[in-house]
Parts: sequence; structure tokens; C-alpha cells
Amino acid sequence: MNKAAWIAVLALVAAAPAWSAVSPEEAAKLGTELTPLGAEKAGNAEGTIPEWTGGIRSPAEAGFPNYRTGEHHGDPFAGDKPLFTITSQNMEQYSAKLTEGHKKLLQQYKDTYKMVVYPTRRSAAFPQRIYDATKRVATTANLAPGGNGVTGAIEGIPFPIPKQGVEVFWNHVLRYRADTAQRSIGQAPVTAGGAYTLVKFRDEFLFQYSVAGMTEQALDNVIAFFIQETTAPARLAGEILLVHETLDQSKENRRAWVYNPGQRRVRRAPNVAFDNPGTNADNLRTSDQYDMYNGSPERYDWKLVGKKEIYVPYNSYKLHSNTVKYTDLLKRNHINQDLARYELHRVWVVDSTLKPGTSHLYSRRTLYVDEDSWQIVAVDCYDRRGQLYRVQEGHVINYFELPNLWTTLELVMDMSNGRYLALGLQNEEPRSYDFTIKRTPADYQPNALQRRGVR
Repeated sequence: MNKAAWIAVLALVAAAPAWSAVSPEEAAKLGTELTPLGAEKAGNAEGTIPEWTGGIRSPAEAGFPNYRTGEHHGDPFAGDKPLFTITSQNMEQYSAKLTEGHKKLLQQYKDTYKMVVYPTRRSAAFPQRIYDATKRVATTANLAPGGNGVTGAIEGIPFPIPKQGVEVFWNHVLRYRADTAQRSIGQAPVTAGGAYTLVKFRDEFLFQYSVAGMTEQALDNVIAFFIQETTAPARLAGEILLVHETLDQSKENRRAWVYNPGQRRVRRAPNVAFDNPGTNADNLRTSDQYDMYNGSPERYDWKLVGKKEIYVPYNSYKLHSNTVKYTDLLKRNHINQDLARYELHRVWVVDSTLKPGTSHLYSRRTLYVDEDSWQIVAVDCYDRRGQLYRVQEGHVINYFELPNLWTTLELVMDMSNGRYLALGLQNEEPRSYDFTIKRTPADYQPNALQRRGVR
């Protein structure tokens, strides 16, 4: 075979989809020895991680039968007492179950940073139709060419029994959050001295991938529609971002537009991706750090390290509470750790390493992904010298009216300068998430964006 023929063969191999679907025999484990989403149903040998028995499936099961959507969620585990507290003095005792990021935080802020560990509550739960869809698509889902998308899946978790690191990434991206959601939140870029100016957003989501009865044809390659309007401070108010997030990014990258109130114009925004700065975040997060990690995985090589028992933020209802003021929560160098809750959970550990010839602010990212929900709960971000640069935390709760497990607060802590970003603040907002809004794709088109901007 001549050189040209070899090149043609290699090109065909590279373009072919990677086979990822599991066998019917493996899929049969879902809902039996594995949870419906692929986690180990059993507890651990030591008894420090309990068996998953279904999670919290309703407000009544959470202990709040009269809960109404839009209210802040009460704490189902308010009566729990801490088991112990990890500090810089005793961290070696727990080091095998700490992320590298948490070790660095404990060392760098040795007098103030601590991790208060509570009993493990496997509260994650999702609608039955998501469980059914996951079992259905487990035998049909595949990676798109280069791992840069997913084919053969709709509604459910595509790779509940993952074999590759990039599959875990896509499980996070395609996890169930809601059909639609609306929220008013704050974002605080906190200086090393503890000062901040609160930026306020009004967000709307249509998670089209997860809508009941959705088909791949109707999906038209769009996972989700997202609008984010900046409402404060006054100098930033009126800026609007619109995103169409695509499923098979080997065919088409995400589409994004921005509305500028000064110009009263809608413009395409191809730079809303990768390591371009996140919206009004004072350069403390990249675009692809929103929702812990989003967008295309194409710039990284992905390695599935395996599953480990790690202390991670979980059931963070204190951080969600409307009895907490932002001044009580936002402190110098990190949040008030008395309000944070950590539990021992099994997480998938995935390393993503920057491919040769590509560029990104982070040369490597280590993801810690909750086995019960596919939600990323922590990320270690390394700079181009290989030094730990930023640490992300995703503090999650069960929004039990659906139910789902999703962040209530995301943190990006910059280890180089003592600054950090807190995103998702709702404590002083009159309402929490509203999952009852009615939206269609027509509400998320560029012309609709312009109408919003001039109303």
C-alpha cells in the first residue's frame, strides 16, 4: 500500500465513531447491583458509605411536605452532627481521601481553612423516566469522532458504565437537571482582602436533551438553550448572553450570541468557549468552568483514573439557606467553612491533559465526579508549568421537588493570589429555582434576545 493510501485509511479510522455502548448483560446490572444511573448500590466495607436506597424523591421524603416551587429548600439533614473536622494539623491522617486541591487549601490557609465532615447521605434521586432512559440508551450510545460528542442517546445518561474518561465528562454534561429552570443568582469575585462587588444574573434554561418524549430528530443536535442576563451592578446591567449547546460537537460547535445594551445590537460570540474569560467574573473563571465544566472536550486527552472514596462537598443546604447573609458567607481567601458540609462519597476520578499543539489556560484538570449523579463536585486545575493553580468546588443539594442533584454554589479558588469566585449565590434572593416555567426553542433565538434587550 502506498503512502497516500495509508493516509486515507488513517483518516477513515480517525473519523469513525468510538464504540462505547455497553452489552445488554452489562446494562442489566442497572437497577439491580448498580443504581439506575450506574453507581455501586452497596455501601463500602467500612460502613462509612451507606447503601443507596433511592435518595430523596419528594418534598415529603425530605421532611417538607408543604414545600412550593421557588422557595428556598429546607435541610433534610439539619439534625446531623459533624463526625470530625479536617485541619492543617491532622490532614495527614485523612490524606488518602483528600483531593490535591483540598490538601493545598489546607496547607495554604492553615489557620482558617477546614473541612467539617458529616455522615454520608446518598440523597441523589432523579425521575423514573431518566432511569428508564438510561437503561435504554446504555446499549446504543456512542462517542462521536474524537470523543467530541455523543450519538445514539437521548434523555438518559449515555455511559452509565464508563470505559473512558471522556465518557464521564459527557455523563456530566448530559446529566438531568430539569426540563426548564429559571433563577436569579449572584456572582462575587472576592479580592484577597475579602472585598467584593456582587454581580447579579437572571438565568433561564431549556434542557432539551432531557425533555420527556424528545427524539434525536427533534433535538436537532442542541442539548440545551441558555440565556443569562446581567441585572446588576448598573454599569453592567442589560448585557445578555444566549447559548445553544450542541450534542455532537464534531459536527457543529456551540452557537452563542451577546446583546450589548450600549449598541443595542446582537452579535455572534464565538469566543464564549474554552479559556476565554467567564461573564463578568473578573478573570477568575474561564467560559468552560461554568457548571463546573462545559463545552467541548476536544483540546484534552482524557484518562479514566478510576473510582475513589473522597471527601467532597455534598448536601450543602446551609450554603443554600435564606437565613444566611452574603457577609456571613463570603470571607477572605475562601467562604465561611463553618457553613460548608463535606461527606465521604465514591467519585470517578478523571484526568484531562492538554493535547500537544493546543492551548488553554489549564494544562491539566482532574475531575472528581459523584457516582450517584454524574455531577462534578471538585476539580483541580493546573497551570502551564504543572503547578496547582485553581481549585473548584461544586456544593450540591437535592432539589427534591423534581428531584435532582445540582449545585447551589460553585467556587473557583485561585491559589496564586488568594482571590476566589463564588457563583450561584441565592441566599438573599426572594426566590430560589423555578422549575415550572414553560419555554420552547423559539424563546431562545437571536431575535428573541434583541426583544429582551429593548423591553
